Amino acid sequence: MELEYVLPKDIERRSFELIEAELGDRKLPEDIRPIVMRAIHTTADFDYYDNLFFSDGAVKTALETIHNGAVIVTDTNMAKSGVNKAALARHGCTVECYMADSDVAAEAAEKGTTRASASVDKAAGLEKPVIYAVGNAPTALVRLCEHIKSGIFVPKLVIGVPVGFVNVVQSKEMIIESGIPCIVARGRKGGSNVAAAICNSLLYMADGR
Repeated sequence: MELEYVLPKDIERRSFELIEAELGDRKLPEDIRPIVMRAIHTTADFDYYDNLFFSDGAVKTALETIHNGAVIVTDTNMAKSGVNKAALARHGCTVECYMADSDVAAEAAEKGTTRASASVDKAAGLEKPVIYAVGNAPTALVRLCEHIKSGIFVPKLVIGVPVGFVNVVQSKEMIIESGIPCIVARGRKGGSNVAAAICNSLLYMADGR
């Protein structure tokens, strides 16, 4: 097997060409195609072609929210670090993660819950439109569902892609059933890298890329 010589600036483009070739005759609607492609590019996992669920109008809502200066809240600092800061700045958006905040830790300890759940409670106080991106903690999705049901805190979009086993599948289905605009990786797969990739794809789409 011979190495393929590719200039550093062309690696991403070449990667997407290889993904296109491997997808073959499998087609994607144009509004979700960049997101699915970037999820595959980030993970080298073609299962995302099948398992990414998009609620009706989710991408349109996401782009409108970005154009209105959204706050993207993530459930891990890894996801936060992976969101493109220059793209955020172009649209007057910011990204936050509250998992390491002392007040979140104190609330979680007092209530006997997780920091991810307490982070959702903190995000409920934001005064800007929120995109909530979950790549790790199903308890964040469960708490979001509770807020959505009560009407206390209703994000403009939920990205639900936690990875794992305990309550992962159930929490994702709860978000879908809540009726909130959402992008969800059904099943056990996901992760902070996937959450960041979806956020970046939406930001690039808002750029017109």
